[in-house]
Amino acid sequence: MDYDNTLEELFRAQTPHFTDSAEFMARLTKRLDAVEYIRQQQEATLRRYKMAIVAAFVVGIISGAASIAYILSTPADAPLLTFRVQTGILLWLSAHSRLIVATALSLLTTLGIISIISNIQDIMGMRASMSQTA
Repeated sequence: MDYDNTLEELFRAQTPHFTDSAEFMARLTKRLDAVEYIRQQQEATLRRYKMAIVAAFVVGIISGAASIAYILSTPADAPLLTFRVQTGILLWLSAHSRLIVATALSLLTTLGIISIISNIQDIMGMRASMSQTA
């Protein structure tokens, strides 16, 4: 109880001094410049994210087209991978190489799509937080 009274007395004794000086304006301008710099940096980060998403999209299209062209250009009964070895697991891998490669490409494509969607959601969240602070 005595502690609360001490705090209350401290707050009542505190009288802020407002001066109309150039120093206050200089500090305020400096702080506003810092806020503007941070906003510009956030906008630059958003532009970099957008460019990274576009680059990932283009690379995905090119690599997907190249891999599909490679798979389709080889004969259907010929395996994609040959090891020229007569062991059991390598023969199985050779016989099922088309299915394995197609599955791996599908998984990589799915992972890429999920990461791009995650990045887009992060960008939207950043954009929303920037609009709330502005």
